[in-house]
Amino acid sequence: MDKKELKFEDFLMDVNPAYHEFVKQVHHYLLENECSIKMDVAKNGYLVSYSDKNKRVILNFVFRKSGLVTRIYGDNVNHYNDFLETLPAGMIKAIEKAPVCKRLIDITKCNSKCRMGYDFMLKGTRHQKCQYNCFMFLVNDENNLFISDFLKKELTARAQNSIEKHS
Repeated sequence: MDKKELKFEDFLMDVNPAYHEFVKQVHHYLLENECSIKMDVAKNGYLVSYSDKNKRVILNFVFRKSGLVTRIYGDNVNHYNDFLETLPAGMIKAIEKAPVCKRLIDITKCNSKCRMGYDFMLKGTRHQKCQYNCFMFLVNDENNLFISDFLKKELTARAQNSIEKHS
């Protein structure tokens, strides 16, 4: 399929109908907050990426065998650490299972172009996790509200950081 022909509606057709409304809400929220969208076709289906005004990716929708997954880039996770404590057990387990960021432990052990993972506290334990796997959550009824709240907190933190940089 020609990349120029990819449309959000095409991606949505591959999403479980039970989650159409959630995916559309996230899509509209990010666009309303000046994020741009990029779509590609990956091995297991569409890869939909949203980037903020500074061209930093904030979210991917990606298909896995388990279903549709969100990958949130929580660059400012330490600004809303308390929020992580409210996540349901399944989301916390996904974070805990994510691989350690090799670069945070030894800068020579990962690709030099990698911008490093996240170093944060969760349930009293320090985590140093890879940015690509740390905040990957299955789209489902239990997670969706928390995914939305996570995005709002990250966008708010990014906006605050942008204001502080320019003042």
